Amino acid sequence: MTIRTIVWGENIHETTNAIVRGIYPEGMHTTIANALNTDPGISATTATLQEPEHGLSEARLADTDVLTWWGHKDHGAVSDLVVERVAKRVWEGMGLLVLHSGHFSKIFKRLMGTPCALKWREAGERERLWTINPRHPIAAGIGEHFELENEEMYGEQFSVPEPLETVFISWFQGGEVFRSGLTWRRGAGNIFYFRPGHETYPTYHDATIQKVLINGVKWAYNPQGSLTGITDAPNVPVERALEPIVERGPKLHQAGEAGYR
Repeated sequence: MTIRTIVWGENIHETTNAIVRGIYPEGMHTTIANALNTDPGISATTATLQEPEHGLSEARLADTDVLTWWGHKDHGAVSDLVVERVAKRVWEGMGLLVLHSGHFSKIFKRLMGTPCALKWREAGERERLWTINPRHPIAAGIGEHFELENEEMYGEQFSVPEPLETVFISWFQGGEVFRSGLTWRRGAGNIFYFRPGHETYPTYHDATIQKVLINGVKWAYNPQGSLTGITDAPNVPVERALEPIVERGPKLHQAGEAGYR
């Protein structure tokens, strides 16, 4: 079975900026999806901000194993209803890769519960990424370090929760460092944040970057399937208690009544 993956892209810079359009004439989302589809274990399609429901209907998400997310210019245009829909699927077990400026996306901040802020500088600096967790599946086939000749600088402090694992750390030509490959688990879902990917540079055409993305999708995939009841909060009746009990004292809810949310 192939890993059913949606590559979500904001798709604004590619249509409004000549430099970005020249690098990604079909959009960054298409470049990423094409790279993922070189692996026979992945079946990647795309979705964009401009589509109805941003291309992320309930039915489509229900058939998705992993979602990748790139946004930058208009995080606020993403529907809160869609954000909650995606969050629910992550809690149920859908994997999520958040890329570059997606750190400020609604969905990433929703799942992290923190500002997800950082320092930045757009100066085309050399970035050297160090693999500090070489046995991690996301680092499979990646050397001790690799370089991108031009990238946007991201610097610490990165205000995210303590990660489950740190896979990569970046050094930039101006001297800053950044935790550029981090993982978390939320509910049954695996989350990977990967820093590189500024739109005015050809980062997603880089073979090593593409290898990391393929590894990331495979790591984020949950073969156990969806834990669909994870958001339920059932009112367990007395007669279904594991040990015999007698109801006593006042209560707020009637039998079978839903709890407050």
